[in-house]
Amino acid sequence: MFGREEQKIVEMRTILFVDDDEIVLRSLERSFFDEPYNRLFANSGKQALEILQREEVHVVVTDMRMPEMDGLELLKVVRTMYPNIVGIVLSGYAEVTALQEAIDQGEIFMFIPKPWNLETDLKVVIQQAIDHYKLQSEQGRSGSKKLKQCKAEPGK
Repeated sequence: MFGREEQKIVEMRTILFVDDDEIVLRSLERSFFDEPYNRLFANSGKQALEILQREEVHVVVTDMRMPEMDGLELLKVVRTMYPNIVGIVLSGYAEVTALQEAIDQGEIFMFIPKPWNLETDLKVVIQQAIDHYKLQSEQGRSGSKKLKQCKAEPGK
């Protein structure tokens, strides 16, 4: 019985994929067709923000290099407006310093280099992001504040 309840929780999660390359979006759509969560697709940061205004999203998977608004810019806006959404960046370019800084600051959960391995990289990381979202939700804002305080107070 617990397993079924757990499955329902996963099914209610929504992943938003953002990439300006339609071929990549179609590939992601096909690759995640049978996964037990809702999938939404946007071809720009602007379109992603419009979707976020009307849909409950738990994880955003975005390309790094896009016109008008890159993936990091998008995730900074998302983090400000929707602090519980978990962000993942896909990129074929090595902007390692900027990405590491964003990970350290909590703006993104994980970086996955392109090309990715669907089974061992992307699907695993998305499941980890869903688990992270669930953990954040269970802890609530007060749990997050306590965690930050513990980090700020050495020796405790």
